[in-house]
Amino acid sequence: MDVSVRHTPDFDFLDKTKQRTAFLDEDPWRVLRIQSDLIHGVETMARALAGWNRVVAVFGSSRKHEGDRYYELAKVTCRLLAERGFAIITGGGPGIMEAANRGAKEGGTLSIGLNIHLPQEQEFNPYVDVAYECRYFFVRKMMFAKYAHGFVIFPGGFGTMDELFESLTLIQTGKVANFPVILFGSDYWMPLVHWLRDKMLAEGCIVESELGLLGLTDEPAAVANWMEECEQDKCYMNGGLAALLKQAGRDTEDLLPD
Repeated sequence: MDVSVRHTPDFDFLDKTKQRTAFLDEDPWRVLRIQSDLIHGVETMARALAGWNRVVAVFGSSRKHEGDRYYELAKVTCRLLAERGFAIITGGGPGIMEAANRGAKEGGTLSIGLNIHLPQEQEFNPYVDVAYECRYFFVRKMMFAKYAHGFVIFPGGFGTMDELFESLTLIQTGKVANFPVILFGSDYWMPLVHWLRDKMLAEGCIVESELGLLGLTDEPAAVANWMEECEQDKCYMNGGLAALLKQAGRDTEDLLPD
């Protein structure tokens, strides 16, 4: 029987004479991969954090190794947070991330790593209880913002700065509330703090109250105390950076635009 061929969608799909893969690089297919990354990531985090009401994300350089001052302080800080009942989320890699996961394990709390697929593979550190490797950076960033109740930012590079200013933008625009962001290490962060005051604030790009969105400390115990206070709807952090600058005798009021 002579059956004429009509190129219907079904025929094209079942046609084995054509082995085409170009469609895998087209945007509609990428959307499906993004959806898959989101679904798997959300499921992993939702299952891991079921029943957890206290969760902190910790960021910092992957190049700070054991014996470095900030590595050791990150480990102590997260051990104290663990003892207060906080689960810890990091990027799952080496450096400050490893120190934070290690402190979480030592303190007996849940230790989560959200890694990212990179051309040069970044392996999970050995102190992670729950691990998920994101395909897309924006999926990973969404996970941190969705599941953490606050951020602790240790010294780091571009990625750390990205997480810092993304979190401040989410707070400033009302996307998250009662969300503490704590900078750890005054010797590292004070030049940035001064720039925020002397440039951003002085030129009217931010307002003074927005300096209160950030806390700054050198004490692991202060991080644990501030996080706990924020969980009790007392998210003050001693007034944030605006109060810190005033206490240092560097009043910001005269820098406010007319």
